Amino acid sequence: MPAKHFLDTNVLIYAVAKNDPRASKSEALLASGGIVSIQSLNEFVSVARRKLGMPWKEVKDFLDLICILCPDPVPISLDTHKLALAIAERHGYGIYDALIASAALESGCKTLYSEDLQDGQIINRQLTIRNPFHDAGLKSAHTEELVLDDVSTRGQQ
Repeated sequence: MPAKHFLDTNVLIYAVAKNDPRASKSEALLASGGIVSIQSLNEFVSVARRKLGMPWKEVKDFLDLICILCPDPVPISLDTHKLALAIAERHGYGIYDALIASAALESGCKTLYSEDLQDGQIINRQLTIRNPFHDAGLKSAHTEELVLDDVSTRGQQ
């Protein structure tokens, strides 16, 4: 069975973003299944409500869909936290980005799809970071601003 891929929050956000050229790629990644973390679900709620202005019903409906397509989201445990500290220190990541990478590693994923981390970087000789929007040159300043303002400042609320 091929290894599942791990989806960072930005993939979830772009899947619901209106008029964003990254939406179709995000939708395809999400539809193919994969693994997400509870952290990404929480970050999605924060961005969807505060930045995209989505009503609670739409947010909850999309969360339900995510959990159907990506069942069993990965929780953050003390082990996840400890591994994230090591990743943050070694690679210079913020703790919240390192937690995403740590959860992906603990899940046995080979690929982490994220726009926020260094495309092509390999973590712990196992996890390769891939920016799914890099090659296509997909950019939307409006949505990028939404995500960067909220997800890249993870936990600063």
